[in-house]
Amino acid sequence: MSIVTLSLNPTIDLATEADLVRPTHKIRTENETYDPGGGGVNVARVITELGGRATALCAAGGFTGMMLDDLLGAIPIPRVVVPIAGMTRISLMVYERRSGNEYRFTPSGPALSESEIDACLAAAREMDCTYFVASGSVPHGVADNVLVRFAEIAAEKGARFVLDTSGVGLRGALGRAPVYLVKPSFGELETLTGRHLDDESARDAARGLVASGAAEIVTVTMGAAGALLVTRDTVLRMWSPKIKTRSAVGAGDSFLGAMTLALSEGRTIEDALMFGIAAGAATCLTPGTGLCARADVKRLYADLRKATSDDGRAAS
Repeated sequence: MSIVTLSLNPTIDLATEADLVRPTHKIRTENETYDPGGGGVNVARVITELGGRATALCAAGGFTGMMLDDLLGAIPIPRVVVPIAGMTRISLMVYERRSGNEYRFTPSGPALSESEIDACLAAAREMDCTYFVASGSVPHGVADNVLVRFAEIAAEKGARFVLDTSGVGLRGALGRAPVYLVKPSFGELETLTGRHLDDESARDAARGLVASGAAEIVTVTMGAAGALLVTRDTVLRMWSPKIKTRSAVGAGDSFLGAMTLALSEGRTIEDALMFGIAAGAATCLTPGTGLCARADVKRLYADLRKATSDDGRAAS
């Protein structure tokens, strides 16, 4: 099964450390690392790490766009990079050693013109896939239905469209695009519904999305509390394994990458959810903007399978 991931607003993730972060002072940093990032890029990285194959479709520009291409090539990840006039953003994560806190600085990124979006759409039409994953933020300067246009291309190919975005991108696509799976975080689901949620009301909100035809599968990531998955016939609530978190950056993307890979391999929804949770937790074991390691995912997945069979934590 072939997977294409879309990143209209990718980033270079710069992770570094400082002893103490203080205003107005020059902060000396150490241990800098640079990773290709953004939702779709991270999803492709995870699928590759877990032994699958994904092609990353990115819009990138400037010397930072060339750097992004080089970083992807070093992994290596097959990619189609659509050139844009704007400069690809650089996101900064600073780990403060004294407190253990992370400080994340994420630029909004360049605006995309209609002709640049058309070029991305044209590239998508030329790519064969069975799963098309649109993940990450929607850039400035694009219509709120931009992801609907990609979903329609995926539908024409007979591919399943997977959606993981927020704000205008999420509101603009749900109910207007043929979505197979949508993965909001718990906070994104609260924003989408306009109210505070608990476990029960989150289930109701997810059921509502499925019942309305917005998506066939709704899976809600809840950080250390695991995830919720709802289809027309199933409700699954599964907890994450207890770990010592080093950095949660990229955990949601890792969850989605592993789950999409599992579904593309024909595994059950429950097994795919378990695999996704294992990948999200494994990413939390890595510092900075590092994503999951295959060995950690396999170990945590085995632990989850045993725990589920022992005490039935996945409830339907």
